[in-house]
Amino acid sequence: MQWRKTGSLVKQNEADAGAVAPTPAGSRASAPPATAAAPRASAPRRAAAQHPTISDVAHAAGVSKGLVSLTLNDRPGVAQQTRDRINAAAEQLGWRPNPGARGLTMRRAYSLGFVLRRDPITFEVDPFFAAFVAGVEQVLSARGQVLVISMVHDQEAEIGTYRRLHTDNRVDGFLITDLLGHDPRIDLVSELGSAAVTLGRPSTPSPFPAITRDYDRGIRDLVGHLVSLGHHRIAHVAGDGRMQHAHGRMERYVQVARDLGIEPLIEPSDFSPEAGAKATRRLLDRPEPPTAIVYANDPMAVAGIAVAHERGLQLPADLSIAGMDGADLGRYVYPTLTTLDNDPLGWGRAAATTLLALIDDGSAPDLTLPPAALIRRNSTAAPRTIRSTRTTSTTSNKET
Repeated sequence: MQWRKTGSLVKQNEADAGAVAPTPAGSRASAPPATAAAPRASAPRRAAAQHPTISDVAHAAGVSKGLVSLTLNDRPGVAQQTRDRINAAAEQLGWRPNPGARGLTMRRAYSLGFVLRRDPITFEVDPFFAAFVAGVEQVLSARGQVLVISMVHDQEAEIGTYRRLHTDNRVDGFLITDLLGHDPRIDLVSELGSAAVTLGRPSTPSPFPAITRDYDRGIRDLVGHLVSLGHHRIAHVAGDGRMQHAHGRMERYVQVARDLGIEPLIEPSDFSPEAGAKATRRLLDRPEPPTAIVYANDPMAVAGIAVAHERGLQLPADLSIAGMDGADLGRYVYPTLTTLDNDPLGWGRAAATTLLALIDDGSAPDLTLPPAALIRRNSTAAPRTIRSTRTTSTTSNKET
């Protein structure tokens, strides 16, 4: 199947596919004699009361099983008045879909796949992914569907997992994160004939819708905020350089720093707190250490705060620290973390909603989330030298 992204979702007209089908006359007369059928008839009636079927809904609504199937599977071809009557009957009877039966009928797994090539500890230390998954689950649980998560360590295992999940009909589509330059997963999923949504826009042509957020303004405001406080040695602890979003954040920091007349200082890392802590130590050991550090994500920034405390630095007077993820974690560290509003829960909801639309309709539009805005908290302030100068100036003015 060919998947395509469009400017708007395709809508289909709903017209009644058939007339109401009343119970045929005389149908009850053809039943076996009550004395012969009674011993076996009671069990199905009890089962129907516990697990209503499409036939039960059709009988209650006075329509054909075909119309009930179209309605309950949210397919076009049923007049709205008929659809309302069927839904009301299903609700009254307590009918619930059987995912296994629906999957066999429609070749649907009613699940989405999320293959993450990172260390499993990522879910423990990086709040972005936990919140992202929560957002996905909010959408899926409302529709009776599930998320299949696979953690892999290398590209070979990653490619094999994509193939296996699709071949075994375990998932209906994939959520693709951590985009790489010339990411092979785009061609792979397209070749498999599966559906997908990407977090970020791939660097190569993609048939799949992309969920994006503009970080440019937020990074400009963040670095500009630090410069306005009096910082001139502002370092950036970068994320995994193979990932597009890490490279993009680093490039934007470099551009903004140069535009504001300060020399960029890059310290490589990989998004993990351990690597962030090591990068912080390297920066603080420089002959002229930075007075402010901007980290590519919040877990590294929190690790940087810990290292600064270990060194006996007073934050933010001796060192200002900022992140870029907007994780709730930043509200509960000391000092509270200045960061960018990234809303990982919103990422998850948007990705799941778009992917389900693509699976249901065969096409779905790209979606742009609100820009990542600056969140100012207590981890950033004027450097101590600037504070001292301002204090001295204020004192002199008072004496004069």
